[in-house]
Amino acid sequence: MGVYLSTPKTEKLSEDGENDKLKFGLSSMQGWRATMEDAHSALLDLDNDTAFFGVFDGHGGKVVAKFCAKYLHREVLNSEAYAAGDLGAAVHRAYFRMDEMMRGQRGWRELQALGDKINQFTGIIEGLIWSPKGGDSNDRHDDWAFEEGPHSDFTGPNCGSTACVALIRNRQLVVANAGDSRCVISRNGQAYSLSRDHKPELEAERERIQSAGGYIQMGRVNGTLNLSRAIGDMEFKQNKFLSPDKQILTANPDINIVELCDDDDFLVLACDGIWDCMSNQQLVDFIREHINTEESLSAVCERVLDRCLAPSTMGGEGCDNMTMILVQFKKPVTQTKDASGAEQSAGDTDASGAEQSAGDAERPETHAAEESSS
Repeated sequence: MGVYLSTPKTEKLSEDGENDKLKFGLSSMQGWRATMEDAHSALLDLDNDTAFFGVFDGHGGKVVAKFCAKYLHREVLNSEAYAAGDLGAAVHRAYFRMDEMMRGQRGWRELQALGDKINQFTGIIEGLIWSPKGGDSNDRHDDWAFEEGPHSDFTGPNCGSTACVALIRNRQLVVANAGDSRCVISRNGQAYSLSRDHKPELEAERERIQSAGGYIQMGRVNGTLNLSRAIGDMEFKQNKFLSPDKQILTANPDINIVELCDDDDFLVLACDGIWDCMSNQQLVDFIREHINTEESLSAVCERVLDRCLAPSTMGGEGCDNMTMILVQFKKPVTQTKDASGAEQSAGDTDASGAEQSAGDAERPETHAAEESSS
């Protein structure tokens, strides 16, 4: 089987949910690709005050994307930084933690369990034989203890995944990104990027790659990968003299923290299968056109996927796996009165703050946690 199918798989996996602050809809589609390597997370209740959304675009296989969808939010939740209220530091640490967890006997069998049916069976059997916990990896407080076994020296998977996640707590929005999936917010109908695509030709990326002993050929890291940051891809992270953030390829995420305001309409997280076909503003405009006429947010996402799907594989664009999460901010229902007696929504009085937030969204600033050692 080649890279593309003879006809696309247009069946969609869709989901909707809401609470008193947010509504979300999501949809994913395999499309023309021979395999589906995207994964996602959508949790309105990471805790009582925090929602978590993430898209993971795998390359070279699906298991790292699935691993991130299963475990990244758990590592955020269980971190000391999260308990201290520092969401940026918590998610930053969780990205590096994914690479650590996928090594060794435990990492090997967890990845096997997320693979095809043959690998799943192998992973289950080895879990029963070698795991000191009897193979139970679903414990929320799992400390990922070291396991002896035939794969104890496993250095990690050679496939990988992008990771773009958003945490929302009250009016704080924390976006973390490694790779070329993307997060965009609509503020009064204007699209603002909350992430940047990590491509090898960017100056900072090129400098890190070359300093670590790598090279860029035809826009690809060592002639193979067309992105410069990802979780997994451990063959590019083997220099024992360099920290994880200095390797040829790194899981080090950009962290962008934005204060939400009442002008914010919705948030979009999507893999590059969407962004290859539509610009940030085109997608925001398309959503605004359909968000009030479709019966659900997932139906809006499905419309986007159908819009992006190529009629054939001749051009390349529109032939990738596609995953998209749409998060809508519910407007406050309480009203306050200003000195003149006119009603206005809470938050409208701070126009300068909203303008500054919009600027932050357009030019994402890295959280201080990014500079910390892994």
